[in-house]
Amino acid sequence: MIFAVITFPGSNCDRDCHDAIGRVLGYTARSVFHKERALGSCDAVVIPGGFSYGDYLRAGALAKLSPIMDDICRFADSGGLVIGICNGFQILCEAGLLPGALIRNQSLRFISRMVTLTVETNRSAFTSAYMTGQRIQIPIAHGEGCYVAEPSVVEQLEREGRVLFRYSGTIRGDEPDGNPNGSINSIAAIVNARGNVLGMMPHPERVCDPLLGGTDGQGVFLSMVSYRSRSRQESAPMAPSSADDS
Repeated sequence: MIFAVITFPGSNCDRDCHDAIGRVLGYTARSVFHKERALGSCDAVVIPGGFSYGDYLRAGALAKLSPIMDDICRFADSGGLVIGICNGFQILCEAGLLPGALIRNQSLRFISRMVTLTVETNRSAFTSAYMTGQRIQIPIAHGEGCYVAEPSVVEQLEREGRVLFRYSGTIRGDEPDGNPNGSINSIAAIVNARGNVLGMMPHPERVCDPLLGGTDGQGVFLSMVSYRSRSRQESAPMAPSSADDS
């Protein structure tokens, strides 16, 4: 399994993604610079967190214009797995690969701490390693993590089961840990209609190594590996059965 990890000017979590995918989980992580025009051989794309282009204009607004984004969009349109983490989520929304937008936290403060998430469904390419309803702990670190969208878009996301992770607690987010940034419906992660593009504000790559205090983030990457493996098996030509021999 080959993961292409994108690096923009200002990315600061690309090294963490390399470490989690390569050293801890044992898969291949290739660096792809934002000025490149082709991803090269890969099975999945990771757009990491950070402050691409210094978050000028809006978080992700300039990164969406990078040369590599054209090939990322083509890769996603072809069904390839794409995950955008934190700033990566912002970039995916700016690029139109995911609906809605990420705006300033309701507190107007940068928040960096561990939060509890609820796995809304394990019937996805990014959550099959978890159980539906499972609660996991993954850190957040963002100033613009409040997810917003038109009411009709939010209704569609909920109806189609495209909210994969939710900040735990009530929908209104009355609990301190329930909705740290004020995201509508406590949404922490969504997928596109096809289910192959994920945007999430929490950082799963930061809780893949027991030495760092937890492994709850491993499931996101292991789910992607499992999905890719199943896809390959399903697309492989079937051997002729004995009934076909003559």
